[in-house]
Amino acid sequence: MFLISDRSGRFSLLKSCCLALLLAPALWLGWRAVNHDLGPLAIKQALHVTGTWAVRFLLVALALTPLQRLFRWPKLALIRRMLGVGAFCWAAAHLLLYVASQNYDLAHVASEIISRYYLAIGFAALTGLALLAATSTDGMISRMGAWWKRLHRVVYVIAALAILHFFMQSKIDASEATLMAGLFLTLMIYRLAIWCRLPMGAVVLAGVALAGAAATALAEFAWYGLATGANPWRVLGANLHTGQGLRPAVQVLLVTAAVVLIAEIWRRLPARSGSASGQRAPRRA
Repeated sequence: MFLISDRSGRFSLLKSCCLALLLAPALWLGWRAVNHDLGPLAIKQALHVTGTWAVRFLLVALALTPLQRLFRWPKLALIRRMLGVGAFCWAAAHLLLYVASQNYDLAHVASEIISRYYLAIGFAALTGLALLAATSTDGMISRMGAWWKRLHRVVYVIAALAILHFFMQSKIDASEATLMAGLFLTLMIYRLAIWCRLPMGAVVLAGVALAGAAATALAEFAWYGLATGANPWRVLGANLHTGQGLRPAVQVLLVTAAVVLIAEIWRRLPARSGSASGQRAPRRA
C-alpha cells in the first residue's frame, strides 16, 4: 500500500507511524461515540474535536521543514503530503458535522456561512486546503511545475485563517486557540530568521523560542482586549504565575525550548545512517 511504503515500494515505518497518528484521534472519537461518552451534545463535541485536530495536523505539517533542518532528517519529507491531506480530511469532517448539526439543510448552511464571519473564514480555509490536497498528486506536481510551489505557499494564509476561525468560535476561553496561534507565530519567526540568513545555532534558536513566546503572549493580550470583556492585563499577568496552570505563552516556550535542546543533543550524537547523513530523501512520497 502506498500509504505505508516509500517510492520504491518498501515498507516505511515513518509513514506507517504518520498514518497511525492521523487515524488515532478518529478511532478514539468513534469509541467515545459508540459508548455515548460525548455528552448530551455529541455532534457539537465531535465538531469541536475534528476542527481542533485539523488545525493541529496542519501545524505539524508546517513544522516538518524546520524539524527537517534542525534534526538533519531529510526523510521527514516523506510524510509532508500525508499530513497536509490528513488535515484537509479532518477539516472536511468538521464541515460535514456542522451540516449534520444543521439537520442537513444545505440552504441554511450556505446562508450561515455567508452571514457569519467566522464561518466564512473557516470555509475559506477549508476551500484552500481542498485546493492544495487536489494538487498534491505526483501528476499535478509535474504538470504545474514552478507554479506548484507558488500555489502551495498559500498554506501559510490558510493556517492563519484556520487559527482565526478557531479564535472566533472559542468564545471566552481561547487558550487552545492561543496555543495554536503561538506555535504558528513561532514557525513564522523561525522562517524569518532563515530568510534573514541568520546562523541557526543555539543562540538564534533560543531567541526564536523567546520571540515566539512573547508573540503568543501579545496575541492573547490582543484577543482578550479586543474580542472579549475580560481584562487583558490580568491575562497577560497570568503568564508569570503557574498556580492555575501554564498559559499558552509558557507552553510555547517550553515546547520550542525542548525541541531546540533535543536538536542540539541529536546533532552531537554519532552520525546516523539515512537520517543525519548527507543522503537525500525522495522528492515526494
